Amino acid sequence: MSDCLFCKIIKGEIPSTKVYEDEKVYAFKDINPIAPVHILIIPKEHISKLEDVNETNSAVISHIFEVAAKIARDMNLTNGYRVVSNCGDDAGQTVFHIHFHLLAGRKLGWEEQ
Repeated sequence: MSDCLFCKIIKGEIPSTKVYEDEKVYAFKDINPIAPVHILIIPKEHISKLEDVNETNSAVISHIFEVAAKIARDMNLTNGYRVVSNCGDDAGQTVFHIHFHLLAGRKLGWEEQ
């Protein structure tokens, strides 16, 4: 999708601080972190939101969780971490390219930001 922020990041049109990349996903540091560790993990294939996941594209979602675990191991996040995805406006999704936030580095609560 040509006007998608995350598609432009994947293509290198917008700079990012890469944490991980393979043929299916790209992970980078969030520019507005809400935790000391705040990494976005996105599929290279444009999928707008969770409700658009189907039997043709669902394998990449499983792979994203494998990547999240690898990043957590590589960063030695032994005290724990959280993986979150917002789906839709009311949930706080601001970029409509499915993405997962890997959060760590402090005790995380459920208070609203």
